[in-house]
Amino acid sequence: MTRDELLAFLNAHRWAVEATVTASGAPQAAVIGYAATERLEIIFDTLKTSRKYQNILSAPKMTLVIGWDDAQTLQVEGVADEPTGAALDLLKARYFEVFPDGHEREAWKDIAYIRVKPTWFRYSDFRAEPPTIIEVNAEQI
Repeated sequence: MTRDELLAFLNAHRWAVEATVTASGAPQAAVIGYAATERLEIIFDTLKTSRKYQNILSAPKMTLVIGWDDAQTLQVEGVADEPTGAALDLLKARYFEVFPDGHEREAWKDIAYIRVKPTWFRYSDFRAEPPTIIEVNAEQI
């Protein structure tokens, strides 16, 4: 799967299930709205009081599953961080293109913006027999 194909798939969807682990190793998951950048980075907002935010602070590796509709999915593994400065400004601009209502949340107390830098992708298409399954390490694209 090419970089352009990955980006097209990411941009065709707006929702993901993200999975993190607690400091003690217990799994937790939630649905998030996200935007993707040209660098295949994923940006979303959350509250600093949320479980996912606390989990990312203690264990920044996370997984997302995107596109469970139409028998196609993209699994993304990556490392999450909380960008600052000019990087944050660029990421928020992209996020607000996808979620204009994010401007309202920007004023919320304890709002945080999380970037996921992908390390691995797995695309699955179950519409054909046999299914198409492609794994790609981020450094390969």
